[in-house]
Amino acid sequence: MSGRTVRGGESAQFARVLAGLRRARVRPEIRLTEVPAPGRIAPHAAALTADVVSRGEEELASGRFVLLHDPSAPEPWGGVWRAVTFARAELEPEFASDPLLGEVGWSWLTDALDDAGLDYSHEAGTVTRVVSQSFAGLADRPPTVELEVRASWTPRDIVDADHLIAWSHLLCTIAGLPPLPEGVVALPGPRR
Repeated sequence: MSGRTVRGGESAQFARVLAGLRRARVRPEIRLTEVPAPGRIAPHAAALTADVVSRGEEELASGRFVLLHDPSAPEPWGGVWRAVTFARAELEPEFASDPLLGEVGWSWLTDALDDAGLDYSHEAGTVTRVVSQSFAGLADRPPTVELEVRASWTPRDIVDADHLIAWSHLLCTIAGLPPLPEGVVALPGPRR
């Protein structure tokens, strides 16, 4: 996992969180990949991309999770940590005209955070529906609908990888995977 640190107590704290992200136990359908983190947003940053794949290796959803840490607690963040995320999946064409799709997409995120019992604030984001219809030489292609959830929030209770795991639940929800039964723990998925 890519992460930048500085000397001192803050780097030790970020290193512990980074180690927790590396140990995250997500559903086996999720493939996490460590990627370079943004370099100018915060003194400390870590980034992961995720793909949700079917048993047949078809991509069902994809996304990016970035965790930022700035000991100066930037005012817009309302704290020293910030999670910045993106999740995208193709949906069934009938969702194209659903007037509540945006609200539902946002509730999938907040439900994932709330169901995990996480303490967070300063949440912000957008839910975008992209409808593509083909014409002329491409007219035989069926319409497609994609849902994108871009969100950020300030974790107030960083404990290992809880926010990453909650976000992975959002990713699985927009991919159309059923929730795991209560009491079932996901085994680690393959990492690239």
